Amino acid sequence: MIMRKNILGRTGIEVTELCFGALPMGPLQRNLTVEESAAIIEQALHMGVNFIDTAQMYKTYEPIALAIKNSGIRPILASKSNMKSYQDMEAAVNEALQSLGVDYIDIFHLHAAREGADAFEVYADALRCLVDLKKIGKIKAIGISTHSVSVANLAADHELIDVVFPIINMTGMGLLEGTKEEMIQAIKKLHKNNKGVYLMKVLAGGSLINCYHDAMKFARDIESYHSIALGMTSFAEVEFNINYFEGKETGKLPHQTSKDKKALVSRGLCKSCGKCIEACPNNCISFDEDGKASIDKAICLTCGYCTPVCPEFAIRIV
Repeated sequence: MIMRKNILGRTGIEVTELCFGALPMGPLQRNLTVEESAAIIEQALHMGVNFIDTAQMYKTYEPIALAIKNSGIRPILASKSNMKSYQDMEAAVNEALQSLGVDYIDIFHLHAAREGADAFEVYADALRCLVDLKKIGKIKAIGISTHSVSVANLAADHELIDVVFPIINMTGMGLLEGTKEEMIQAIKKLHKNNKGVYLMKVLAGGSLINCYHDAMKFARDIESYHSIALGMTSFAEVEFNINYFEGKETGKLPHQTSKDKKALVSRGLCKSCGKCIEACPNNCISFDEDGKASIDKAICLTCGYCTPVCPEFAIRIV
C-alpha cells in the first residue's frame, strides 16, 4: 500500500498524509548535527514523504537544504515566521529561500501559535507582505499556524488564507480559546471552505507517544484534514511512521517516551525577565516563589519555543 496523498484545499498542492516535522531535530530540542538531520530527512524523502514543515524559529533550514541536494528530491516546503512587520516578514521569506536553496516556498505561515482572536490585526502588515510575495511567485500559498480555536474559525472565512496548521490531539493539550470538540468543528469548517489543513501536535508534543495508535486514530477520524505533521529524529521513527501511514505492521514504538523528553530551567542562569512566559503557547511557564521561571511539566508541550527567547540560555529541551 502506498501512502495516501491529498490536495491542500484550493492550493492545488498535493501532499502526503504524513508530513515531516523538522522542529524536534533542531537546536530547540534534540540538536542533532546538520549531517545527522539531513540523513534522516533524506531517508523520509526516499521512502515517499513529500512534505516538510519547518520555521524560521526552528533553525533547520540547513539540513533540509542538504537533504534536498543529496536526494535530488524537491519536496513540498512549509515554513513560518512570527515577524509582524512587512519588512521583517519579507526578510524572513528571503532567508528561507536563500537558506533552503529554492526559488519559492510552497506554503509560508504567519507563525501565530499564541495569538488570539486579534491575530489578523496583529499580523496585518506581515500578511500584506505575504500577499505581495505570492503575487510575484516567491511563495505559492499563505497560511497561519495556530493553537487557537478562534483563529482557526476566523481563518476559515479569511479570503487571503489558503492553508491552516492547527493544533489538535485527543487530550486537548495546548489548545487555546476553546475545547478539542470546538477545534474539530473549526477544522471541519476549514475543510468545507476549501482551505488546506494539516494537523500539528496530534501526539501532544510527545506526551501521547505511549498511546500512539489511539492518538493517531483520534486525529485521522476527524477526516477533514490533508496531512499530519509528526516530528522525527531517527531512522527508526521515520520507518515506523511511514509503515503506519501505509497500513503496514509497525512493530515496537521507536519514539522517545514523554519521560525521556523534558524542558529544564537553570535557576542559576534565570534572570526573571519573563520572555519565556510570553513565548510559551500553552501558558505552562510562570514565576515560582523565588521569582524564577518554573515549567509545569504536566502541560508542557516540549515545543522549545521558550528556548530561543531566553537571553541567558537558561532553558533547554533535553
